[in-house]
Amino acid sequence: MEVLIGYYLLINIIGFVVMKVDKRRAIQQKWRVPELHLWGIALLGGPLGEWIGMNTFRHKTKHLSFRLGLPMLTIIHAMAWGYYFFIG
Repeated sequence: MEVLIGYYLLINIIGFVVMKVDKRRAIQQKWRVPELHLWGIALLGGPLGEWIGMNTFRHKTKHLSFRLGLPMLTIIHAMAWGYYFFIG
C-alpha cells in the first residue's frame, strides 16, 4: 500500500513539474513536451498534479480538452482511491 501511495505522489509531482517545464519552453519558443506525453502522465495517475500545474503556471488553460479532461480524470482517480480504501 505504501508503494502505491508513493507512486501516486511521485507521478503527480512529475505531472506538476512537466507542466512547468512545458510552459517555460513555450515562452522560450523551444521544443515542447508533446500533448500525448502530458495525457500519458495524467492517465498513469498524475491528473491532479497536472491540473494544479495547469492552473499555477496558466498553461494549457485555453485547451478545452485539458480544462475538462484533467478535472474529470482527477475525479475518476479519486473515485478509484475511494473504492480501493472503503470498499475494496
